[in-house]
Amino acid sequence: MPRAREMMTEWVVEALQQLGGRGTILDISRRVWDRHEPDIRAAGDLLYEWQYELRWAGDILRRDGVLRPTEDVPRGIWELA
Repeated sequence: MPRAREMMTEWVVEALQQLGGRGTILDISRRVWDRHEPDIRAAGDLLYEWQYELRWAGDILRRDGVLRPTEDVPRGIWELA
């Protein structure tokens, strides 16, 4: 897994924990940006790719059982399993 994607999976879990275990992609994106903006800006191209990587992180976390499957949560919600 590329390093940016690995970081993003950690940041998504962190954001969801701060949100009480579930949130919309917008809520998660805001939390990640608020907490990690300096890291994102310092990581070169990640500034332009971070939301793409965030969505990939969601797919990886679902596949690994960290997030509940899409069919088990309302549309647009990410929830820790």
